[in-house]
Amino acid sequence: MIANHPEREQFRLENVLFALGNPLRLAMIKRLADGAELSCNTLRPQDVAKSTMTHHWRVLRDSGVVWQRPQGRENMISLRREDLDACFPGLLDTLLQVMQQEG
Repeated sequence: MIANHPEREQFRLENVLFALGNPLRLAMIKRLADGAELSCNTLRPQDVAKSTMTHHWRVLRDSGVVWQRPQGRENMISLRREDLDACFPGLLDTLLQVMQQEG
C-alpha cells in the first residue's frame, strides 16, 4: 500500500470537502462510485498531464477519499466508501445524487 492513507479516525471533514471540491476529482469519484478499482491511466483524461493527475490523486488519498495501491507498473485507485460513510453518513450519496441530476 502507498503511504499517507489516513486511518478512519484521522479523517477531517474540511480535508474531505477540499478534496471533493474540484471538478476533475469529482469526475474520478463518480467513476469509482460503483465500487470499481481502476488504474491511474484509466482515470486520467487524455488532455491532463500525468504530473497534474499525481497531485489530484495525492489530495484524494491524503484526505482519505481513495485507496491507492501499486500493481506492477500501475497504481490502482478505489473509493473508500465504507470509511467515508462511517465518518460522514450520507455525504457521498448526496454528492453523487447531485452530480447525477446535473448530468
